[in-house]
Amino acid sequence: MDPEVALRKIIHIDMDAFYASVEERDEPSLRGLPLAVGGSRERGVVMAASYAARKFGVRSAMPSATARRLCPDLLFVKPRFEVYRAVSEEIRAVFARHTPVIEPVALDEAYLDVTKNLLGLPTATAVAKAIRAEILERTGLVASAGVSYNKFLAKVASDYRKPDALFVITPSMGLDFVAALPIGRFHGVGPVTEAKMKRLGIETGADLRAWDLDRLREAFGSAGAYYHAVARGLDQRPVRAHRVRKSIGAETTFSEDSAAFDVLAARLAPLFDKVWGGAEAKGMRARTVTLKLKFSDFAQVTRAKSLAAPVADRSALERIGLELLSGLFPLRRSARLIGIALSGFEQGEKDAPLQLGLGL
Repeated sequence: MDPEVALRKIIHIDMDAFYASVEERDEPSLRGLPLAVGGSRERGVVMAASYAARKFGVRSAMPSATARRLCPDLLFVKPRFEVYRAVSEEIRAVFARHTPVIEPVALDEAYLDVTKNLLGLPTATAVAKAIRAEILERTGLVASAGVSYNKFLAKVASDYRKPDALFVITPSMGLDFVAALPIGRFHGVGPVTEAKMKRLGIETGADLRAWDLDRLREAFGSAGAYYHAVARGLDQRPVRAHRVRKSIGAETTFSEDSAAFDVLAARLAPLFDKVWGGAEAKGMRARTVTLKLKFSDFAQVTRAKSLAAPVADRSALERIGLELLSGLFPLRRSARLIGIALSGFEQGEKDAPLQLGLGL
């Protein structure tokens, strides 16, 4: 392993049920109740769920109708993105006290490279403890943190004992930890890939490690190299300061394929909510809308429309998305997946230098 990569000290911070927690903080009568942030209408989507709601199986990105069936007493509140952005800025100000190398992933999530930290704390674990305490004091909100020697393991660690957790994976722990990890807990392995891996007999990191690179590439395409590396506790990606997402998208795979416009349009509805909510949460405006269809034979097609000015609102996103879908009809075969994405954001990007130094 590259010695510089081996010396990286990475923290992944993930706010616990962020949108819902902000709502509970600001309206104490909601505390402890099953709560969903997002559209309450039949075609809406859950953007965040409180831990009380999660006990019923309610999850983010779930259609509101499904959430309501799982939890009839579920309370819906409208998202307040301007509030979430303001709280996120407070949290990032805490990060900036400790390191300039911050890679935001979302309003409630970021990677930090603390190989050198600004306050001279002795370990990355000490930095993570200080950050969690400062976030709680400043915002009244709880953050979970993962500490490790690369981004993959830091991300896994932050989720390992949520909520309100700090977990550390040291270099000496890495291989054994990954070997015992259920494949569904690997960051980058979604439900569809998890199901495919289990059909192939891959249940844990140890099973994944038994596959050589060529075999993984044959089964999973370009993602095979990533799976090969992380199964061995390796991830050479640096933390990139001022990282800006090139697109915000969402897609869904159907339990039954369809070639009917009305069916596909209905399956797009919660995706419009999710994508527009993600763009609103980040305060980002996009000029390009892209529609994706994948067919039953796994061939796929995309259609995009770029505008002179940014997409104005969720209704405009829906209108453009349905126009793109309509332009593909009539379909000659059934679709198994549909997706929508925004891109062409009015922002730039800068890479950050790698910093070397301390231990975990």
